[in-house]
Amino acid sequence: MSWQAELDELKRREAFAEQLGGEMRVKRQKDGGRYTIRERIDLLADNETFHELGKVAGMAQYDGKNDLEEFMASNFVFGRAEIEGRPVVIGGDDFTVRGGSADATIKEKHQMCEKMANALRLPLVRLVEGSGGGGSVKTIETTGRANVPGVAGWEIVVENMGTVPRVALGLGSVAGLGAAHLAASHYSVMIKDKSAMFVAGPPVVERTGQKLTKNELGGYKIQLKAGAVDHAVNTEEEAFECARKFLSYLPTSVYELPPRGPRTDDPKRRVDWLIDAIPRDIRKVYKMRPIVEACVDEGSFFEMGRQYGRSVITGFARLDGWPVAVMASDPYSYGGCWTPDTCKKVTKFVDLAETFHLPIVYLVDCPGFQVGKEAEELGTIKEGVRAMAAIWQTTTPWCAMIVRNVFGVAGAAHRNGGRYCTRYAWPSGRWGSLPLEGGIEAAYRADIAAADDSEAKLEEIEERLNKLRSPFRSAESFWIEEIVDPRDTRALLCDFANTAAPLREVGQSSHMMRP
Repeated sequence: MSWQAELDELKRREAFAEQLGGEMRVKRQKDGGRYTIRERIDLLADNETFHELGKVAGMAQYDGKNDLEEFMASNFVFGRAEIEGRPVVIGGDDFTVRGGSADATIKEKHQMCEKMANALRLPLVRLVEGSGGGGSVKTIETTGRANVPGVAGWEIVVENMGTVPRVALGLGSVAGLGAAHLAASHYSVMIKDKSAMFVAGPPVVERTGQKLTKNELGGYKIQLKAGAVDHAVNTEEEAFECARKFLSYLPTSVYELPPRGPRTDDPKRRVDWLIDAIPRDIRKVYKMRPIVEACVDEGSFFEMGRQYGRSVITGFARLDGWPVAVMASDPYSYGGCWTPDTCKKVTKFVDLAETFHLPIVYLVDCPGFQVGKEAEELGTIKEGVRAMAAIWQTTTPWCAMIVRNVFGVAGAAHRNGGRYCTRYAWPSGRWGSLPLEGGIEAAYRADIAAADDSEAKLEEIEERLNKLRSPFRSAESFWIEEIVDPRDTRALLCDFANTAAPLREVGQSSHMMRP
């Protein structure tokens, strides 16, 4: 007795599954410049490491003798694999089968993909195209009834946000539940001019009176500016490389620590040009990104969310091989003031670092919150105190390097509350309740008005107060712990990373990170 006949039938069904939506639909996918789901998994995962589950789950047609005539696999492919030698879970939509919609999916596959990542404590990469198992109006006809909306298994998605790294790549048109999966991630990427993301697509939106193309409605420029996705690239290959690099800084789950990377850069390397990096004229701006890149391990800075909340730069980097989370003020955007979008960006980033045990380094130049009517209408202070709460709740080691401005309530958020903070200041550091500029005339109005030469009196007051504002005066009272030579910044940050490394502890954060 042999079971060869059953194994032959299994191979036959697997062959059907590998045909995806059929030759015509696969050709349409390729003609649109997009890979099929199986090609995507092969490009993302290490060679021959993908182990699929549920390959032969789908819709079958049988003849009168109950023998299989045709078979179309479910439009969701998932399983375990390795990326850069580390185990992961990969799940992706097959757009060639009913556009990735609910009519052709098996919801239990989506749920098991999430449950597998959660139970095995493995990072999850979602390759999203279509509605991601979401709705289609044809569902009413195929089921004979209308469903009451619900997202079965979404609680596991939420739990995964606080447990395992969750990466989502939007590789085509993404709507409904697919858009939710793309947004519910620690890191997300779109393909320029080939990806679009929306709650509902142009045909639905047109019924509201807005006739828009996919890119006009939810193209990458829209979603990057909105902060709904983190990055956009030109090709799928670049998106896969972004996913690999993002995961390289993180542990497989919160129950492990981020691994140390290569140590190829001298931790004591002196950056001589930093002594001239900050202009003496406070009205002049400077570029922060070169400062960040000069201080971290060479080539290790991985920025995220560049087009959103632009007055704070956020990204991962390495210091003497140790992964860290880096925040840095950008004076080219609102002078470094925190806008509502900036506050939201900081909240998410700090929670990300806290979740995955990454020490935080903050290069500070913050003149305060954005002010004015627009700032008030947008609820700047509300978003600001949420960001401050996130910072105050962090338990991960924190290092602040004051580069220039630290003013007001937003300036106070340069450190993690009342807990110990490794803190340094450059000689260019300036701080206080509010900047002197613009406030002197109001505070000393009577003195200036009574003077014979009001301009000379104003200059005299400015000179006197500027001397009192010297960072050395603050150091005398131990209001700032150390004023340091900017050229030594890298060595000091590497020392912080090495000191912080043994302090990191595994486990879930006291507050679950939300999408």
